[in-house]
Amino acid sequence: MPTHPLTDEPDAVLTVNGLRKHFGPTVALRDAGLRLFPGEVHALVGENGSGKSTLVKILSGVHRPDAGSMEADGRPFAPRTPGQALRAGIDTVFQEVLGVENRTVLDNLWLGADGLLRPVSRDMGRRAKAQEVLTALLVTPPSLDVPFGALQLSDRQACGIARSLLRDPKVLILDEATSALDHDTRTRLFSLVRERAARGVSIVLITHRMDEIREIADRVTVLRSGETVATLGADWDHDEMIRLMTGGAHLVPDAVRAAADPVDDTAPRPIVQQVQGSRLRPGGAPCDAVFRQGEIVGLAGLEGHGQDEFLRLLLGHGDTEGVVRIEGDQEHWVTGPRRARQLGIAYVARDRRGESVLPWMSILDNFAIATAGQDVRKGLLSGRSAETRFGHYAERLGIKYGRSSDAITTLSGGNQQKVVIARWLAANPKVLLLNDPTRGIDVGAKRDLYRLLRELSKAGLTVVMLSSEVDEHVELMDRVLVFREGSLAAELGRGALSRERLVDAFFGGAAVTA
Repeated sequence: MPTHPLTDEPDAVLTVNGLRKHFGPTVALRDAGLRLFPGEVHALVGENGSGKSTLVKILSGVHRPDAGSMEADGRPFAPRTPGQALRAGIDTVFQEVLGVENRTVLDNLWLGADGLLRPVSRDMGRRAKAQEVLTALLVTPPSLDVPFGALQLSDRQACGIARSLLRDPKVLILDEATSALDHDTRTRLFSLVRERAARGVSIVLITHRMDEIREIADRVTVLRSGETVATLGADWDHDEMIRLMTGGAHLVPDAVRAAADPVDDTAPRPIVQQVQGSRLRPGGAPCDAVFRQGEIVGLAGLEGHGQDEFLRLLLGHGDTEGVVRIEGDQEHWVTGPRRARQLGIAYVARDRRGESVLPWMSILDNFAIATAGQDVRKGLLSGRSAETRFGHYAERLGIKYGRSSDAITTLSGGNQQKVVIARWLAANPKVLLLNDPTRGIDVGAKRDLYRLLRELSKAGLTVVMLSSEVDEHVELMDRVLVFREGSLAAELGRGALSRERLVDAFFGGAAVTA
């Protein structure tokens, strides 16, 4: 490996100096820098709105910087299009899954390989390579001939990663690409990442999961408010990392510890929703569960083991014959999503891009769409009313934005997620269903959300929250329902919750525990 003549450092494969980028009055980057060496896994971290996504889009040729310089392999690098970045050997897997839904998995894996989307079903060489990569990445890879849009979110994300691996880039950027993956796929991906790094490929990993950074990153660059504030070695300290990301203002000893204030279980609380004998899948065991006023209940398990189906069951999808919403002495059957909303049940989807965000609308309109009825004054729609309501939730959730009239796509993914959460909180639900709401948001944003959920639960809101993070369950939930092989397998109460017991339950090692 070539090294610099005056140091023992290897020559950088990618160098970024002093990048600046504005979007109208919003400063996305003010002084961003990065040095990436051959064969290293380099994590890029920072709070939502710190500039990570903008930096990645500049490296990928999606945006152009207002100032600053970049070099690739020691030569000036200024891609004007994603195609130019690809030809320079830089490929990016974005957090939002990209694909052509009505074309096959195989076509999507070779998307853009010839500059166009051409059917490749008869190209046996490409079919074999695609199958090889998917088999290495997924325990049960999908058929190459099924429509891309028929895949689950985790498999779609895996296909996006496989597409980049097939291109064999010099620099692979994974922008929150692990956030939608199940545990087994993430483990296989990290094995492939180590294999590529050993061959000299450089990987930039953007993630909010500290365990992933600890597991695989050789170095870490920290961004704050559009500036690079530090680059750390593999022996980084957790508290110091958070301090650098937040400037010390939001320092907490753990990403979720701020929420640890469990509700008082000594006073009986009324049941607000109940499931009796409903089946998540044909032939599966019947599920029974109750949810009480003012508690936060976690849904956990290995990816695809039934927790997602259960959460959607509470919203009125699937076998709803045994799903009841209870208000005082009144019982109401939850016969579908529309009826669920009438009964005060709100749902925040996991697939933000596909199910929640309306990209052609503004930030304010995305927020107000579920509560527009509150903004009618004398038969006219009042924008001021919606603006006031949005300002209240933007402050409580720490939403970072320029103007509420800006397109929601100008926000980072985490801030888009917070707008969606604010949308449904503003509807004043009695039961709030959250499907992995902290996927892709930073530790400070998580803290804000945890604190708000705890405040709302104390005020009587019932929260049922699917989470893919074990620590989130251990620190936040009053109790956790664990799903395995399409059935409710275990329940762990607050006093029994620990990482070890929860993971053990994932693999069938725990029964119902108080």
